[in-house]
Amino acid sequence: MLETELKSKINLLWDKFWSNGISNPLQAIEQMSYLIFMKRLEDEDVKREKNAKLKGENYESIFLDNENSKWSKWTNLPADNILQHVRTEVFPFLQNLGEDKSLYAKYMKDAVFNMPTASLLLESVKIINDMHIKEQNRDTKGDIYEFLLSQLKTAGKNGQFRTPRHIIKMMVELVDPEYGENICDPACGTAGFLITAYEHILKKNTSKELLKKDEEGNYSNLVADKLNDTQLKMLKESIHGTDFDPVMTRVSLMNLMMHGIDNPDIDQVNSLTKLYEQRPMFDIVLANPPFKGSINQSELNDDLTIKTKKTELLYLEFIYNVLNGNGRCAVIIPDGVLFGNSKAHREIRKILLEKCRIDAIISMPSGVFKPYAGVSTGIIIFTKGEPTKEVWFYNMTEDGYTLDDKRNKIDGKGDIPDIIKSFKNRNKSKQNDRKNKHFFIPIKEIKESNYDLSINKYKEIVYEEVEYKPAKEIKAKIIRLEENILKRIKELEF
Repeated sequence: MLETELKSKINLLWDKFWSNGISNPLQAIEQMSYLIFMKRLEDEDVKREKNAKLKGENYESIFLDNENSKWSKWTNLPADNILQHVRTEVFPFLQNLGEDKSLYAKYMKDAVFNMPTASLLLESVKIINDMHIKEQNRDTKGDIYEFLLSQLKTAGKNGQFRTPRHIIKMMVELVDPEYGENICDPACGTAGFLITAYEHILKKNTSKELLKKDEEGNYSNLVADKLNDTQLKMLKESIHGTDFDPVMTRVSLMNLMMHGIDNPDIDQVNSLTKLYEQRPMFDIVLANPPFKGSINQSELNDDLTIKTKKTELLYLEFIYNVLNGNGRCAVIIPDGVLFGNSKAHREIRKILLEKCRIDAIISMPSGVFKPYAGVSTGIIIFTKGEPTKEVWFYNMTEDGYTLDDKRNKIDGKGDIPDIIKSFKNRNKSKQNDRKNKHFFIPIKEIKESNYDLSINKYKEIVYEEVEYKPAKEIKAKIIRLEENILKRIKELEF
C-alpha cells in the first residue's frame, strides 16, 4: 500500500487535474499512465544496459536517436518549453515504440496527450519522481493504479474491480504456471494477472543465488538465467490478454512493456462476442471477469451455449471453451455463481464438475474488494479434461488487511500462506473435519445438493454453549433494577 504522504500528493494531483479541466477520473489515470511509462522507460533502459555490460554484450538503447525523449532530459527543461516538447517530441516517440503492425502501435495510434498546462505537467513529474525516490527499486505501479482506481466513483458499474495484488499473487501461486504454457486473461484490466504470472515463471527460471528478496517477500533480479534468448522470447510470446475498454487496453500494453515484454499481445475486444474465436488454445487462464455486466444476445459468440446474459456465467463457459486439455484456471466469481438456483447457474456448475476437475473453492471475505464494493466473492480453481471426484473447500476469513473501506494493512498475509500450503498438501493429509477452515466434499453429495458449491452448504458451525442463570434469579435482578429506576425518578421529581 502507498504511504500516507504519497496518497496525499496524488489527491492534490486529482484536484489539479479537476481544476485544469480533466474531470473524468479515467482520463486522468490514462494521462498519469503515460507519464509513469515515460519514467519507467528510461529506468528499464538503464537497467538493461547495465545487465548487458555485466554479460559482456552490446546494447542498443531505445533512446539512441531520441536522447531528448529521456525522462532525465526533458523534465529539466524550462517551464515555458516543457509542455510543447512533450507534445511534439516525447509523446510521438512513445506512440511509435512498438513494431509497425503490433497491437501496441494499433492502440497507441489513437492515444492523445491531454495535459492542458505546463504547471500540471510539472506537478505530475514531481510526484512521479517522489514515488521513485521513496520506493527506490520497488515497482509500485500496481499500488498507484489501485489507489487511482479507488477514486473512480463509478467503479464497478460494469462489475470492473481491480484485483488486489496479494490476491493475484496467491492465485498465480496456486495455479503455478510453467515455462512453455500459454497464459491468458480475457478481461485483463491493467494486466496484473499476466505480469504476475510472467514474473512467477521468470523467478522459477532464475538461479536461487541470484534472486533478491525484500522485507515484504517480493522478489527482484528475475534474470531467468536458466532460459536462453530464444526461450525468453517464447515466454514473452506466451502472454495474452483482452479487454473491451480502450483505456485499460493501452494501460495494460504499457504495463507489460515496462516489465520487459516488448511486443505484448493485448487486444481490445469483448471476448464474449462473435469477434473473438473461442477454441482451445490456452494452458492457463487467470481472470477476474466483470460480475454485473450483461451483453446483447445477438452479439454473443455462438460457442456459448448457456442461455443467459450474466457475464459472470458466460465467462466461465468461455474459459472452459478456450482451455486446452488439462488446462488450468483460477477465476474470481461472485458468491451467487456457487449457489444460484437458475437453470444457467446449475448448467455452468455442472460443466465445471463433470467436464473439469474442480481443485478448489476458496471463499473470500466480503471486504476484499472494498472500497469498490462489499460483494462476497470466491475463487474457483479447476483443471479441464477429467470429472471431479471431490472438491476442496477453504474458508478464508482474513486477507491481511482490514475489511473496511480503508483497507489498512495488518500483516499483508492473513490466511494466504496457509491457503497455499494447505492447497499444495491437500491430497497428502486429507482433512475432512467440516468444522475446520478447509475440508473435502465428495461429488456425490454435491450432486445431491443440486450442484451447490457454496461452502456454507457444507461447513459445520460450532456453537459455543452459553450458560444462563436460572430464570428466577434473572427475574429478581430485573425487578431490583426497576425499583431502583422508580426510586431515582421520584428523587428527581423532588
